[in-house]
Amino acid sequence: MGEKKVNRVKTARQSQFFINHFINDLKVLERMIEEGFIESDKQRCGVEQELCFIDASGRPAPRVMEILNRSSDPHFTTELAKFNAEINLDPSAFEGSCLSKMEQELNALLGSLDELAAFEQASILLTGILPSITKKDLSESNMTPLKRYQVLNQALRDLRGGPYRLRLEGTDQLITSLDSAMFESCNTSFQVHLQLSVSEFVPSYNWSQVIAAPVLAAATNSPMLLEKRLWRETRIGLFQQSLDTRSTKNFNAGKAPRVGFGNRWLQHSVTELFQEDISRHRVLIHTPDIEDAATLFDEKKIPKLVALQMHNGTVYRWNRPCYGITEGKAHLRIENRYLPSGPSVVDEVANAAFWLGLMKGLPDRYRNISKLMSFDDAKANFISAARGGLATQINWPGSGLRSAPELILNELLPIASEGLRKAQVAKEDITKYLGIIASRVKSQSTGAQWQIDTFNELTPAFGPTQATMAMVRIMRTNQTKGLPVHEWPIPKVDEARSLKLHFDKISQIMSSDLFTVQPDDPIDLAINMLKWHHIHHLPVEDGQGKLLGLITASEILTNIASSNNQEKNMLLVKDYMIQDPMVVDMDTSVSTALDLIVNHKIGCLPVLDNKRLIGVVTTSDLAKLAKELIHDT
Repeated sequence: MGEKKVNRVKTARQSQFFINHFINDLKVLERMIEEGFIESDKQRCGVEQELCFIDASGRPAPRVMEILNRSSDPHFTTELAKFNAEINLDPSAFEGSCLSKMEQELNALLGSLDELAAFEQASILLTGILPSITKKDLSESNMTPLKRYQVLNQALRDLRGGPYRLRLEGTDQLITSLDSAMFESCNTSFQVHLQLSVSEFVPSYNWSQVIAAPVLAAATNSPMLLEKRLWRETRIGLFQQSLDTRSTKNFNAGKAPRVGFGNRWLQHSVTELFQEDISRHRVLIHTPDIEDAATLFDEKKIPKLVALQMHNGTVYRWNRPCYGITEGKAHLRIENRYLPSGPSVVDEVANAAFWLGLMKGLPDRYRNISKLMSFDDAKANFISAARGGLATQINWPGSGLRSAPELILNELLPIASEGLRKAQVAKEDITKYLGIIASRVKSQSTGAQWQIDTFNELTPAFGPTQATMAMVRIMRTNQTKGLPVHEWPIPKVDEARSLKLHFDKISQIMSSDLFTVQPDDPIDLAINMLKWHHIHHLPVEDGQGKLLGLITASEILTNIASSNNQEKNMLLVKDYMIQDPMVVDMDTSVSTALDLIVNHKIGCLPVLDNKRLIGVVTTSDLAKLAKELIHDT
C-alpha cells in the first residue's frame, strides 16, 4: 500500500480495466523471466520496521502525523493507525557485516524518530501487539487520515458486508467485533526481504514455507490482546480475522482468506502465486497512474508492473512474493511477514539472521520438499507454532514430530550458520546473532513468555489494565538498554509501583471478572452466589448483556433474610433488584466515581460500554486503589 494515488473499485468497468492491466503485467513478467531480465547476480536483503507510539502512561499515542510532519526523512512512513509508524531500511548486499550494519541503522533511525516523538509527548515501542491497547483505541477516528487507508478500509468493509468478528482462545478467550479493519492496526511486524534469482525462487519459496513454523516459534512476541492471554503469536490469528472479507455464505463455499499461508507447493514459477491471487481475490483498489507494461518492455524499459504490485499489496501471504526494481534492474524477492516487532532491535536482527541463514543454507536434501512433506503439514505446523510457540511439536520431513527447541538447536541453527557462512557474512555477526537465538531457545525466554510471566506477576496487585500499562513501560526501558529478551528479568510488584502508575479512569480499576444473574432467576440463586463468591453486589442483565438492575447484599438482608426456604423458592431476582442503578462508562474519571459513591452512599457502580455491562467498581476497588497510592507516597 505504498502507492498513494489509489481509488476504490466501484464499477465493473473499473474492475475490468484493472484486471486487464494485471493480466498484461503478468504476461510481461513471464517474458522478463524467460528472456533473462530478472537480476540474478546479486543477493540483497532488507527490512521494514513497524512500531507503536506510546504516551507516558504506556497507552497508545495517536500522534503519527504530528511526529512525521517534523521530518523529511524518506525512511519514515505512516501505517493504518495514528499510533503506528514504519521505518524502511535501504536494501543492502547480503554479505559481510550486513547484519551488524542493519542493527546500527535501525538503532539510529529509531533514535531519530524517538527524538521527534518526544516533542509530541510520545515515545516508540517495539512489540507485536501493544498490550495496553483497548477497543476504544480502534475507532476510525484513530485511522491515519490518508486517502489510501480510507479507500482500502471502505473496500474491505463493502466486500465483507458486515462487522469483523474476532474469536481467539488461549489461556483466556476473546470474542468481539468491530465495524472497520482497525483490528489490523494492533499488529506491528518486522518484515524481512530476501532477493532471489529465478532459478532459486521455487525451491527457496517452498523451503520458506517449511521453516516458517520453527522460525516463528523462536520469535513469538504477541501473546496478548485487549488484556487477554491468547496465542503466543496472536498476530497470526488476529491479522487473518481482521482482514477476512468472507461472509458465512462464501466462507462455507471454500473461499480463501486474504491473509494466509497458501494452499499448495509452488511448482514451476513465481507467476503461479500471482495467478492464484487474482483468481481467488477480488480487486479492491485501482490507480490512475497505471502503465502499459508491454509497450515499455518492447521499448527495452523496465516496467513497474503497477497493477500486479498493487493487487499483491492487498493479498497478505505470510511469505509474500514481491517484484521490484533496484538500481534500474528488476528483481524477485520473498517478504517474510510473520515476524513480530521487538522485543528489542538486537532480537529482531537475530530473527532476521536465523531466517536469512536458513534460506541461504537450504540443504540439498530439502530442495524438492514437495516430495518429502505434505503442504498441509507445513501449514498445520505454522498455526501450531503461532498458538504454542516453543512448546510446539513440529512435523518435520523425514523425522516425524520433533519439539521446536530440539529441532532448532540440533538441526536448524547449524543450517543457518552454514547459510550465513556461504553468504560470506562476517563470522562475528554469525556468532553474535545466532548465539542470541540459541540462548533464547535454550531458556525458552521469548518475548511472548516474558509478557505472560510479567502479566501474571503484576495482575494480582494491580489488575489487568494497570498490569499491562506497567508492562509496556518496563518493556520500553528494557528496549532502550539494548538487551536481548532472554536477559530481561521478570519485574516484581515493587518495581511496577516505583513507576508511579496513573489511575485516572474507571477502566483502570474496575472488576471485569463478573458474576451476574437474570431477572427471572430465583432470588435464592442470587443469595447463594453472594455467599459463595464473597461479594456484595450482583448485576442483573438480560440475555444480550444489557444492564437491568442490581442486587445488593444489604437489600437482601433488609427484605428477605427472614423468609423461610419455601418463600425464598417463590421469589425472583426482578422483585428485589434495584432498578435503573447509577452507572458510569469506562472513561469516567476515578474522582467522579468516588464522588458518586460518597455523595449517594452506594457501594457499587456498574460500568457500561455502549449500554452493555463490562465491569463494576466497588468500594473495595477504591480501597485497593488507595492502598496502592499510599505505597507510591
